[in-house]
Amino acid sequence: MRPWGFPLIYLGWAFLFWSPIFGSKESVWTGMNLVLFLVGGASPLIAGVTMAWLTGGTERVRDIGRRLVDIRRITPKWWLVVLLFWPVFDLLTAGAAFALGVTDRPIDVGTDVLADLGAFGFLVLLSFVLPAVEEVGLRGYYLDALQERFSPTIAGLLNGGTWAVWHAPFVYFPGYYANTTFDPALWWWLPSIVLQTLIFVWVYNNTNRSILAILVIHGMMNLTGELLGLAPELFPFQLPFLVLIAAALVVNWRRGTDARPKGVAGAP
Repeated sequence: MRPWGFPLIYLGWAFLFWSPIFGSKESVWTGMNLVLFLVGGASPLIAGVTMAWLTGGTERVRDIGRRLVDIRRITPKWWLVVLLFWPVFDLLTAGAAFALGVTDRPIDVGTDVLADLGAFGFLVLLSFVLPAVEEVGLRGYYLDALQERFSPTIAGLLNGGTWAVWHAPFVYFPGYYANTTFDPALWWWLPSIVLQTLIFVWVYNNTNRSILAILVIHGMMNLTGELLGLAPELFPFQLPFLVLIAAALVVNWRRGTDARPKGVAGAP
């Protein structure tokens, strides 16, 4: 049942509750659609806790909880990485896009969001609270289960591919991105999710399997994009830069650098 039980529960539970939203004309953020979205969106937490309990009992569930709150797993160097990686990446790619004439306004800092308490609270919710639900199961359980059998590269690709499939319906939910500047197209968004996962694997394996570290870098990815107001043209433009970063990580892993962390079966 391990590791394939996780994606069966993760995707099955989500699509069971999300299916009625596809044909709706009402916003996903209103009425019954919101209820269905939130219940379906709990699937990574449900799948992760269920599979952790089935494969390791209450101790494995407790281990996930510890790794979610233990700040000692993250050294100062890696705190800098999780907090600054996406702001630096977004600003550098925005500068490149401006220099190459991709867009004459790659960023539009969201000062209006900062001034509106309700809008800012909603943005923080999307940026950090919902990813917390995702990361408990997706990385806290599933990535471990994959790295027990596969290299970091293969584990990351499988983890990211599953994550991308889970996200694909979002572009079809009515009004899902109405309060954000993000308007994804599947042709660049799904590959980006897979490549971003390899970056998360890099952080996870260097922070003693810290779920908290992944939650923070995931949340910063979301929050930075919104606060900087990245232009729509910038997101597909970033794809080749993500490819380069992911390729560098894969080369390091193949050389034996940043191997699977201690605590995962098969790790050195």
